Amino acid sequence: MKETDFIEIIKRVTNNEYIGDDCAYLKDLGIVVSQDNLAEDIHFKLDWCSPYQLGYKAVTVNISDILASGAKPLYLTVALSLPPHIDDYFIEEFYKGAQSGLRGAKIIGGDITGSDKVFISITAIGSDTGRKISSRKNAKVGYVVVTRGDYGLSSRGLSELMHGGHNADLIKAHLEPSVDMNFAFDISENIKEDYAMMDTSDGLADALFKIASASGVTIKSRYIEGMFGAEDYNLVAAIPEEFLSRLSNCYIVGKVCERTDCILEIDGKKYNDYDELGVYNHFKEGK
Repeated sequence: MKETDFIEIIKRVTNNEYIGDDCAYLKDLGIVVSQDNLAEDIHFKLDWCSPYQLGYKAVTVNISDILASGAKPLYLTVALSLPPHIDDYFIEEFYKGAQSGLRGAKIIGGDITGSDKVFISITAIGSDTGRKISSRKNAKVGYVVVTRGDYGLSSRGLSELMHGGHNADLIKAHLEPSVDMNFAFDISENIKEDYAMMDTSDGLADALFKIASASGVTIKSRYIEGMFGAEDYNLVAAIPEEFLSRLSNCYIVGKVCERTDCILEIDGKKYNDYDELGVYNHFKEGK
């Protein structure tokens, strides 16, 4: 079973209009809501990061989803499941790191339970006030696809950790990822048209495929070094071409075209199946 299959089952059983983007947009309440889980030995290893770095990253990955919707981060709840060996120092440093990653938001509560390993679950809430909220379904034919920043640094940092490397800059890019609030707000606070925006936490190629698939279009992209890596928390957006002049320091990745014989085309190579990308997926076929 694949992760995408699980999501389709959930959508079908719940008949839920909110599932599909990284954030659920509750327009009647003026908020977006997102939730992410981090599991020890799947998303992180305690031997590789400090409690401070773990708290910082746990918050950052959730803030990134809020920014990808175009909303302003407001509140987070943090739930921790902890094994018996965790001490006061871990908790204090974890929350110091979490505080440093809030970017103006506030931690307002959560839960603590016992467990055999460390599990972190964070719910994040953002405001739509003065902003237009994005959706993966909003990429339209003729739009350009733009981004800002470097790709592949975090995945290279993970490789350093896995193979005993010591490149401090790459390791920091993985353990202490940055997010681009200005990119998100420059778009959401000024754009009038519908647009699509995602973070690239599962890879730039992943985001392009998912936007194109949800929008019923083909995205034709040039190859970007590192675009198949993961955990670079940059943002990528499909916007009207005329809006591009209002953004600074961005570069064009590709263009949104009518659906042809593929969902995503990268330098002429065509992709119709998500698994063809070879990006990380929690659930492999046959498991």
